Amino acid sequence: MRRILSTLLLSAVFACPAMSQEVIKLWPDNAIPNAVAGVNLTEKSVTTDGILRISNVTVPTLTAYPAPKDKATGAAVMICPGGGYSILAASHEGEDVARWFNTMGVTAFVLKYRLPDSTVMTNPHEVPLMDAMQGMKLIRQNAARYGVDPNKIGVMGFSAGGHLASTLSTHYFRGPQASEQAKPNFAILLYPVITFGDKAHTGSRDRLLGKLTKSPDMIAYYSNEQQVTNLAPPTFLVHSMDDKAVPVDNSINYYLALLRNGIPAEMHLYPTGGHGYGLRTDKFGSLSTWPTTCQAWLTNNVIAGKTVK
Repeated sequence: MRRILSTLLLSAVFACPAMSQEVIKLWPDNAIPNAVAGVNLTEKSVTTDGILRISNVTVPTLTAYPAPKDKATGAAVMICPGGGYSILAASHEGEDVARWFNTMGVTAFVLKYRLPDSTVMTNPHEVPLMDAMQGMKLIRQNAARYGVDPNKIGVMGFSAGGHLASTLSTHYFRGPQASEQAKPNFAILLYPVITFGDKAHTGSRDRLLGKLTKSPDMIAYYSNEQQVTNLAPPTFLVHSMDDKAVPVDNSINYYLALLRNGIPAEMHLYPTGGHGYGLRTDKFGSLSTWPTTCQAWLTNNVIAGKTVK
């Protein structure tokens, strides 16, 4: 019965007609940091096998999905789609998930972050995190407008988007862009890229770091299992044991690092599912329960305010 109810809920989410959503630019026109002046790149959107893939992003945005007023809990989440830092899987790891959050009264924002490209930006490895930090700041600064509790704003990431979400979780207080306003109060990571060392997803690593992949210091800096401190947010992790793209060790080692630093964490490992499923889990047995389990975690720990900080 639980699986049937979960399937019906997700079917309703996917069947929801497309609506006009508010799109918020992260940065003022002509003031996008690290952008190379005078270089133009045409953004591309291609849908293949029901998956929207966006590439050549030069103008990063947030797309807002406010929770219905009669269900709103005050919680919000910024969603980082995956795509190996080369594309953004903006539908099944973006809009579909945002609408699912709305069904439980959580306001969602889908982050369209810039993808590393040395032809249109300087220091490309800095850019995705820069956009994620700015996205969190804007959500928090506009919390009252969206009916959001500024202390219940989290981040969610899939695959390379999970790397970005975990980088935000562990680096928001580092470097010249450091800001408490960029801190996520919780994190949800699905089949995340975490490490750039052993067990790395080399495509994500090489795309983000480029020539810097030869730098041990940069490899360590972006291996987020090594960067966890007691300032990281409570975290919920989902991974499949048969993931051939991003080894399950990524989630396991991050989970253990969280525990060592006294951070509340919950991890769910499933025998099958592979990689990149998002909410589309019906054919993977017990994996189909992850949305229900995640909702319970959110309700008990975030919406109830027990572990967010």
